[in-house]
Amino acid sequence: MQNRRQFLIHSSAFAAAFAATRLPLLQAAAQGAPQGAPAAATPPRKLRVLVLGGTGFIGPFLVKQAVARGHDVTTFNRGKSDPNAFADLPVRKLIGDRATGDLKALEGEEFDAVVDLWPSYPKYVREALEVLADHCDQYLFISTISVYQPMSQPLADETFPVMTLAEHLDPEKVQLTGGTYGALKALCEQRAEASMPGQVTILRPGLIVGPEDDSDRFTYWPVRVAAGGEVLAPGTPDDPVQVVDVRDLAAFTIHCLEQSKVGVMNVTGPQGGMPIGRMLEACKEAAGSDAKFTWVPDDFLDAQQIAAWSDLPTWMSPRRDYGGIGAVSIQRALDAGFVQRPIVETARDTLQWYRDTQKGRALRAGMAREKETAALAAFAAAKQAGKGTEKAGGKRP
Repeated sequence: MQNRRQFLIHSSAFAAAFAATRLPLLQAAAQGAPQGAPAAATPPRKLRVLVLGGTGFIGPFLVKQAVARGHDVTTFNRGKSDPNAFADLPVRKLIGDRATGDLKALEGEEFDAVVDLWPSYPKYVREALEVLADHCDQYLFISTISVYQPMSQPLADETFPVMTLAEHLDPEKVQLTGGTYGALKALCEQRAEASMPGQVTILRPGLIVGPEDDSDRFTYWPVRVAAGGEVLAPGTPDDPVQVVDVRDLAAFTIHCLEQSKVGVMNVTGPQGGMPIGRMLEACKEAAGSDAKFTWVPDDFLDAQQIAAWSDLPTWMSPRRDYGGIGAVSIQRALDAGFVQRPIVETARDTLQWYRDTQKGRALRAGMAREKETAALAAFAAAKQAGKGTEKAGGKRP
């Protein structure tokens, strides 16, 4: 059974389907608090926090921040992905396997709050809450903005319709694919609220990025821009994109527990999206690069078989029917205290992590340099011949 992160990294079906369809900040400076963020408030009380999962991308940041805030943290997982995780922290570890229904270690435990990072199937939420619902005050589920139906308009909020499974599909048995992922996550949310009405927090992050993100769905840009030269940039500099630094997501998660914030909140940003030109300039500043950006229209990208989101990570054309995904509303999260660090800081830290730890490995997302070079040459030739100069949007499909 793949977890959320493994699925997003390894499933090309997800990328294809996505492209086709659609606080105070609480971390101490040593843990990477955003520059200029408000001083962290004192926790109202020491919480007993259970993290279901905890060894993947989001989990370690979440656990470390909870410990730094003075909370008692317990993790529950198989103890296999990273058995030495948190060896230097006062973290209690419980061992079990949700994929096989082994939740015995949770029986008889009492917690103030539970953070669930793992499920893509509603049965796993149901099974966990059959054990925990009467033994915790708050359940927080890390979901995804992929629950939404394909959106073309900007500033869609948490009331926007979510994906649903076809009636003939059994949510207990259906295969996890790009076409079912969002609907299954929505069912997980609904299962949680049905089990603990009024006590559930649903966070719907967008693209989660930053140091340790080896999916490379954002990492591609600071690494590519750092290499310098002519860089193929998609659409127009004003096209909106949204990301959330994993450290900011972790900090906001702990904030929601400390302040007992419940309900559904989109957690990405900034509000309404940032121009991708600004994001790429931030990557250039972070790297001290001489990169020059060549903005290539949608129709030309289509002709070159260059795909949004996979070949060009973070970007979906706002001129296509699914283009609103880069400009969702995060007003609820902002009102609840969500704060984001400057994108240049995320780009700088991501680039430094890649250089220090990844030993120059090939990127898992984005274009190969050969493909980019060929596309740029073709675009230059088309412009020289008086073609390829249409407006960025071109014709709608």
